[in-house]
Amino acid sequence: MTEPIKIGIIICDRYRSCAGGKCLRSLRNREGAFSVYKNQDVEIAGYASCGGCPGGNVEYAPMEMKKNGVSVIHLATGMIVGYPPCPRIRYFTEFIREKYGMDVVVGTHPIPENYLTTHTALKTWDSKLWQELIAPTLSDEETRKAYD
Repeated sequence: MTEPIKIGIIICDRYRSCAGGKCLRSLRNREGAFSVYKNQDVEIAGYASCGGCPGGNVEYAPMEMKKNGVSVIHLATGMIVGYPPCPRIRYFTEFIREKYGMDVVVGTHPIPENYLTTHTALKTWDSKLWQELIAPTLSDEETRKAYD
């Protein structure tokens, strides 16, 4: 039996009281950014908030998660769908990769349809960079609506 991939999830501090229901459901169903694990066993071995702007906990949480065997950090979908989206998400991704040598995935659960509608109207994600960042969590319309 192969060892499961151990992942950590870092959420936006605005949602620090989030129970993780959408993230856990999408992991179980291998939807959104978790679709990359379709045929793999996965274990959540860390869950923390960024610590609030400017994200001070991002400097330390990955180290603790790595000690627990985490090899991939997911920056939660809340960081991209919040109003406004996290302006430091690209930096967090690069920092964690450089400092800890860990893979980083932007996103967890699929973007809910209502957030996609609003951010599309606001042109939040019109840039090439944002299109790359949200790609793992776009999913199809039916799936997005299931996460509203």
